[in-house]
Amino acid sequence: MPQLAPDDLQAVWLTLKLASVTTILLLAVATPLAWWLAMSRQWYKGIVSALVALPLVIPPTVLGFYLLLLMGPHGVVGDLTTALNLGRLPFTFAGLVIGSVLFSMPFAVQPIQNAFEAIGRRPLEVAATLRAGAWDRFFSVALPLARPGFLTAMILAFAHTVGEFGVVLMLGGNIPGETRVLSVAIYNHVEAMEYASAHLLAGGMVLFSFLVLLSLYLAGGKLVKV
Repeated sequence: MPQLAPDDLQAVWLTLKLASVTTILLLAVATPLAWWLAMSRQWYKGIVSALVALPLVIPPTVLGFYLLLLMGPHGVVGDLTTALNLGRLPFTFAGLVIGSVLFSMPFAVQPIQNAFEAIGRRPLEVAATLRAGAWDRFFSVALPLARPGFLTAMILAFAHTVGEFGVVLMLGGNIPGETRVLSVAIYNHVEAMEYASAHLLAGGMVLFSFLVLLSLYLAGGKLVKV
């Protein structure tokens, strides 16, 4: 019976850490963005929606490549972080987080946006007639009613980050304990023809993915579809 090596356990822990941090940041970024997309009638709303959904259709390696250029020594972001004495982001955990947030953005924004749109304007208008301010309407009416969308976004963003390969490999490389996540560890085992270890890690990811989807389908109408 194969067992997880210390390096594999480290990769599992780093993956869970990355997924957790990414999910928290995504909720903070996706909430105002989803609210604006749900309520705005600006002409450029379609452009913003397309940019948010772009990671759904472009290959992860393409996104990772351009992020690597932006954050590298000759990139705009790389120059800025160097000037601020923050160092360069590629091949660091912080770089992985930024790449994961951008790549998983639609999995967080779209469920929350759909939840806000499903509420409609009527409850907010009623709250306004009761002299509830804009912030009060948002926190007391919109957020509680959109709770299923937030739950869906959390589950999908976390699961999608766990399974990501292309972006994390391009941005983070394969540094043990620093950037080697679970998907990269599986790739290493396959390259080394260590199929027993690859089966163990890959089988765990298949089971995890199945349980995520099962939880979404069993919840049924309580969650918001993407």
